[in-house]
Amino acid sequence: MDDEMWNVINDGPLKIMKPNLAFSVSNGEAQFLEKDRREYTNDDKNKANLDNVARDILYKTLEKDKNMFSKIKTCATAKEIWEKLVQICEGRR
Repeated sequence: MDDEMWNVINDGPLKIMKPNLAFSVSNGEAQFLEKDRREYTNDDKNKANLDNVARDILYKTLEKDKNMFSKIKTCATAKEIWEKLVQICEGRR
């Protein structure tokens, strides 16, 4: 697992952004907009897919533990799965 995947687990799915060329800021900082999927580069596609990969890893790791898996199978993101696991495991102390 790489750093970007860990960021997806901690922070949620990545949003692929682009500079908003129609907006000018006086201090020189660009404003950003979310890219349309049709504009994605291969690198963008890989980054956008990291949440799916992280969820798959977490699901496959937990699928043999039917009790644990039943508690996380409805989570929509890797971040939700991780937060649920933390909640469950901290409750077991």
